[in-house]
This record gives sequence, structure tokens and C-alpha cells, in this order.
Amino acid sequence: MASKVSAILISVILSGALVGGGVYFYSKTEIDELTRAKESLQQELNQLKKGTPPPVVKPVNHVAVRGEEVLAAFKNGDYSKLSTYIHPDKGVLFSPYSHVDPTKDKSFTPSQIKEMSGNTRVYEWGSYDGSGEPIKLNFAGYVKKFVYDKDFLTVKQVSFNHPIVKGNTINNAAEKYPDATIIEYHFPGTPKNDGMDWSSLRLVFENKDGVWYLVGVIHDQWTI
Repeated sequence: MASKVSAILISVILSGALVGGGVYFYSKTEIDELTRAKESLQQELNQLKKGTPPPVVKPVNHVAVRGEEVLAAFKNGDYSKLSTYIHPDKGVLFSPYSHVDPTKDKSFTPSQIKEMSGNTRVYEWGSYDGSGEPIKLNFAGYVKKFVYDKDFLTVKQVSFNHPIVKGNTINNAAEKYPDATIIEYHFPGTPKNDGMDWSSLRLVFENKDGVWYLVGVIHDQWTI
């Protein structure tokens, strides 16, 4: 009904509108824009008459969509695809635990990420919780242990700029990325392990020229 009323109003506007007691005539450009809007509304009305709701189109650069696409790239080991989501200027920083430390965490540029497929080079990613031993893994090994250790595309708990869980390690992501949108994907722990086997993955995005780019990948879990 609302669409029908809107379509009628636009039809009236196309012929001129009363403004302050006078008549204002629209330019050809304005008329063309209003005509397109009328046609769009008419299509919605026709779909509603048929009982078919209008299609829902996700905006390509919406941060939530970008997050799902990045998860898929990690899951499939498609590092060439992943590189297209990395911030062109800042690159991406990988943090194995919730405390972000740029002096210890490993960062990569988009071109470096693109070359990771089949790359067996071992990097040092920080230190293991508890033992303090250095984390030495190739890129694929790190992704398996400290990024996509759970099937995060299937999680039911997702939050934006609000931590779902708090472990023993300080979560300083908001401090380190004050202008970012942080998406957290969370797997709760199981009863048999008293909930201690929970896992979270936080993807950090910053907007550049209207596009959301990945700048941080933060893994979180129960620490000693």
C-alpha cells in the first residue's frame, strides 16, 4: 500500500509541485531520476501483488559480507583471493592471542599474502601461551592453528565491536584499532571440558575510500 501511494505521489510530482503558492517545474534530469524511482516502486508493487517479496541484495562492500568472504578464503586456503581484502597501505597483522603487539606479531602486505599458496617458509609469530616457546610455523600451519581452527563460517555467535568472551589475556584490540570495525566469531566451549575449549576469531576491518579492508586477524582462546 505504501509503495502504491508513493508511486501516485511521484506521478503528481512529475507534472509540477506547488511550492509557496507557485509552481516549480523539475528539470529533465530530475524528471528522469523521479521516473526511475517511480518504475522501481511500481516493480515492488507488482511483486507484492504476486506475493513475491523484492529480492534482498547485500552491498558488496558491507563489512559483514567482507568478513564472510575473508573467512571463506581462509577456509579454502585461497590466499590469492585473501590478498584482495588486505589493506593496501597497512597490510594485515596476525595476533595468535587476544593481546595485540605490533612489535611481536607478524604482518604481511597484500602481495606477500598472495604468494603464500605453497609457501613452506617458517615464520616466528610470537610465543606460545604457558611455555613461552616461540611459535614457528609456515603460513598454512599458522592458519590451521591460530586462525581457522574452527569452522567459523558456521558459528551462531557473531558480534560487531563488542567482545563476546573474555579470557585471561587482555583484549586490547579496540585500543590498537580505534577506527576499525571488529567482527568476532565465537565457538563456545563444550560441557565435557567445562567450557575451557572455547575459541574466537576477530577480524579487524578499516574503511578506505568506501571499501572495508582487513588490517588485523586476532585469535582468542583460554590461556593460562
